[in-house]
Amino acid sequence: MSTPYPFTAIVGQDDLRLGLLLNAVSPAVGGVLVRGEKGTAKSTAVRALAALMPEVPVVAGCRFSCDPGAPDPACPDGPHEVAAGVSRPARTVELPVGASEDRLVGALDIERALSEGVKAFEPGLLADAHRGILYVDEVNLLHDHLVDLLLDAAAMGASYVEREGVSVRHAARFLLVGTMNPEEGELRPQLLDRFGLTVEVAASRDTDLRVEVVRRRLAYDDDPAGFAARWADEEAALREQIVAARALLPRVVLGDGVLRQIAATCAAFEVDGMRADIVMARTATALAAWAGREEVVADDVRQAALLALPHRRRRNPFDAPGLDEDKLDDTLKDAADEQGGGDDDPDPDGPGGGVPPQGGGPDDGGTDAGGHDGSADDAPGREEPGSGDAPTPGGGAGEQQPVRAGEPFRTKMLSVPGLGEGAAGRRSRARTEHGRTTGSRRPEGALTKLHLAATVQAAAPHQRARGRSGRGLVVRRDDLRQATREGREGNLVLFVVDASGSMAARKRMSAVKGAVMSLLLDAYQRRDKVGLVTFRGRDAEVVLPPTSSVDAAAARLETLPTGGRTPLAAGLLKAHDVLRVERLRDPSRRALLVVVTDGRATGGLDPVALAARAGRLHASEGTASVVVDCESGIVRLGLAAQLARDLGGSAVTLDELRADSIAGLVKDITAAGRAA
Repeated sequence: MSTPYPFTAIVGQDDLRLGLLLNAVSPAVGGVLVRGEKGTAKSTAVRALAALMPEVPVVAGCRFSCDPGAPDPACPDGPHEVAAGVSRPARTVELPVGASEDRLVGALDIERALSEGVKAFEPGLLADAHRGILYVDEVNLLHDHLVDLLLDAAAMGASYVEREGVSVRHAARFLLVGTMNPEEGELRPQLLDRFGLTVEVAASRDTDLRVEVVRRRLAYDDDPAGFAARWADEEAALREQIVAARALLPRVVLGDGVLRQIAATCAAFEVDGMRADIVMARTATALAAWAGREEVVADDVRQAALLALPHRRRRNPFDAPGLDEDKLDDTLKDAADEQGGGDDDPDPDGPGGGVPPQGGGPDDGGTDAGGHDGSADDAPGREEPGSGDAPTPGGGAGEQQPVRAGEPFRTKMLSVPGLGEGAAGRRSRARTEHGRTTGSRRPEGALTKLHLAATVQAAAPHQRARGRSGRGLVVRRDDLRQATREGREGNLVLFVVDASGSMAARKRMSAVKGAVMSLLLDAYQRRDKVGLVTFRGRDAEVVLPPTSSVDAAAARLETLPTGGRTPLAAGLLKAHDVLRVERLRDPSRRALLVVVTDGRATGGLDPVALAARAGRLHASEGTASVVVDCESGIVRLGLAAQLARDLGGSAVTLDELRADSIAGLVKDITAAGRAA
């Protein structure tokens, strides 16, 4: 077993370490979500936390880690008698992004259940994580059906496995820790709210700190055991502090004045529901215990708000997480004034306050990849556009400043025709592991979804030959049938947006951006990947390669300048290149091409004919497409509708794109050579 990196050797990242330590002191806080760029010690810190957790007493031989002092009466390995039990280290169980449902919740032997009536159950990761840490790296990339199972287990403290009437339940209470890079996509709001705390991490821009990160990491890589030994005293001291804080926690007083401050803060920031109030109260109590105090003070409430509220204030994926600290201070002051002065400020030098001590010696350790550099401000597509009529490379003359997007609206559902087999989502029809049952087949591997009627039908003709004598059905493995199901998949929605002067000159770009923002919001809700190609001036540009980060696409669109000619053919050909590469990377994910244009084309000898040829190229490959017609005015040329015919798709106007338009609620997009 490899030697874990010492928790106390991590450089900086105070919020990250504090959030994890508060959950170690009080697991009722509800876990922590760690957001940040790659290479910032997210995974290192989580794995290092397990070494600091107190040992867990368990019933000897129980696969579900029952507490010997209060064993679970419904434990599948029970019933257990109250006994002394044995102690073992707290577990950190990692949930892979690509894990199956059976790997997470456990698997039932359906064959034995049908033929013998025996509940043969193999525990999953939720059972392993009971009374420990469940760690999900890249939690934002987790499949929807696994997210649903996590939500259920986190809410009920138990896991239920049901297969065709056979049911097993076991306790599953765990500290949920997730890490994610926001550039790769956001979390569903339901799962986001399940995390008690959230922390943002980033690599330091301080040269001395970065040097120390590298020095510590190199020292650890050269001699992990020796490096850990040099930090053993600090680790032991921090472990004792956690134990002391846990012992103090039940004696911490949460006064009515502090509760009013918590309630006033949650109300002022308009968070949904009451979970934020409860989490803030538990976090403030844990902060007081960590600081060695028996009373919660105003500064605990402030710190708790900074950890518990930012991720609960997001209303859509385009909202930046965060908290207005000036507003927070004003709210706390007003609440304190209403009750006659509120709580006294804490002693900044009080015992155990703050985050764990940091060493500064030459042998001090480091993070796993803390030297990553880069800033969101350096991301492509965020440069300041030129002013006036000065040309920019590729942009042509007459470039104009970006305009703000119009107000987003609910759009019609645009779907890809046919039946796919892509990743689970909410857009187009597909064969999936979840959904309505449409038939049965012989299982190709492990049986996951039994089709009971088909299994009985397959076994029935052979009962006499198998010597059946009793009431039970004699079932063999060859009789088992897997249910085939139909649900929804997520698609790759590739936007091709006209940013030429013809769009800006007619003052339509704000409405166009609003429409694309609305489609991006729809893509977020339907769990799609998105990409963004724009064309203007002399060429087209991939502003955002296909990604799950819808808010990244929105940020690129918001800063998109306009102006110049209309190289429509170049935009379509650039989109063709993007789709060709994506088909090689992910063959099962079908694409939906959304072209946002008025259909005009300029540049070259016959730009309209070139655009038509590029459109027919997409049609020949069966790419599903829709053209959002941005043409306005009394005289209309109908070029966008013609482009849609060349693409083998359909055209909708900006008004028809709205879900509440009289054109209907759903628009199916037809592809060339396919029947809807």
